[in-house]
Amino acid sequence: MRALSPNGWIILDKPVGLGSTQAVGAVKRNLREAGYGKVKVGHGGTLDPLASGVLPIALGEATKLCGRMLDASKTYDFTVQFGAETDTLDLEGKVIAQSDVQPGFGAVERVIEQHFTGPIEQVPPAYSALMVDGRRAYDRARAGEEVDLPTRSVVVGPWCYLAEGFVGEWDASEQYATLGVTVSKGTYIRSLARDIALALGTRGHVTYLRRTRAGPFGLSHAISLDKLNEIGKGARLEQVLLPLEAALVDIPALSLDPEQARAVRQGRVLTGMALEDGLHWARLGSVPVALVELSGGEARVVRGFNLPDVAE
Repeated sequence: MRALSPNGWIILDKPVGLGSTQAVGAVKRNLREAGYGKVKVGHGGTLDPLASGVLPIALGEATKLCGRMLDASKTYDFTVQFGAETDTLDLEGKVIAQSDVQPGFGAVERVIEQHFTGPIEQVPPAYSALMVDGRRAYDRARAGEEVDLPTRSVVVGPWCYLAEGFVGEWDASEQYATLGVTVSKGTYIRSLARDIALALGTRGHVTYLRRTRAGPFGLSHAISLDKLNEIGKGARLEQVLLPLEAALVDIPALSLDPEQARAVRQGRVLTGMALEDGLHWARLGSVPVALVELSGGEARVVRGFNLPDVAE
């Protein structure tokens, strides 16, 4: 058994067919097989089984930052196929509405710029993990119940336009558009595809979905499931583990001396801090000590980290 439990991030390039909970289980299994024993593990944002891409997985003290990761913006590439809407709004569901209307090239870009850039209101999919009167919406939908979800405010954009074409050989009944977009917390890409199609006077569903960025983590940070499985077979975890503070690049660091670090670890307020108000991550040397909120020269602990002062 290894002496120290790991703290930090594994960024998995999640394959299609694997659920987020299953991905967390795969990390736990590999850590156990590598001799780390029981390690606290969590993920930074659910990714549907039919989607692939960036899934941040937190280990040890980094799990205290999962909430910040859930709140972070995400970037996706996705394909919407026009002409049919499914109950799940993706390939998994059954067709519930069809249309012969095809938007034509250029129309997708115009309607996105006019109606789907910036703050918008969106109705989540019935097949989602949202709770409705104590039960998951998807459980109610699968049971044939009517699922009425309230609209939510989200922020969409910027966009990029990756491809437009036809599914078959110039079969105008199967037009598609592949798009890239950055969205705020709580945005459903399947709902975006549905609503874009409706705004174009047709129906649509998602046939491809890949997350390319979650907060500060992109595909360049991600490892494959095969690479993850090598950890359980003896590969060094350090080769794929990013430090806890890799999730904090969007906020400034606050360097502490040993006495200040001791005070912060005890939950005491630091005074006389000549820094801008707002959230900072306090560190002793290179070791994260806590998230602190500065206001009027005072620093109050928001979340403490239990990490050793000396790197192994």
